[in-house]
Amino acid sequence: MAAVKKIVLLGHFGVGKTSLVRRYVDSAFSEDYLVTVGVHVKKKDVTIGDEKVTLIIWDIEGNNSIEKARSSYLLGSHGFIYVFDVMRQETYEDIQAEMNYLEQHHKEVPVCLVGNKSDLFTDDFNRDFFNSEVFNNCYFTSAKTGDKVEELFLDMAERT
Repeated sequence: MAAVKKIVLLGHFGVGKTSLVRRYVDSAFSEDYLVTVGVHVKKKDVTIGDEKVTLIIWDIEGNNSIEKARSSYLLGSHGFIYVFDVMRQETYEDIQAEMNYLEQHHKEVPVCLVGNKSDLFTDDFNRDFFNSEVFNNCYFTSAKTGDKVEELFLDMAERT
């Protein structure tokens, strides 16, 4: 029987949480913006080493603070994926406080920090901006192109 791991995606509205899940689980992408109300749950079976793992991926509605997320959505989580939009500063300006909150309230749960929409990086606004320590282990993904999406979810599965 496969191990079951609950992974919760967190972050502001419109950062691409749903698009990342759709890209990973369904290998699909849509330009249409669909607001997640409450929670949308998807499942994907993966193999980590010799172990079969079922990822139960919770795509929860966007909030500008983790503290505003329903605590019941976070209970029993094996991993968090915190997503921000690389082109919208308001989605990552409080990232250190958000990471501190997760560390204080969910100490044993691994967190992957994700800068989504990396396909939109330009010469004027590029990865050099994200050189501060909080972004050291950040994944820069693109749900649109699929860049680094598989690696992100597999890394999270291995860390849980």
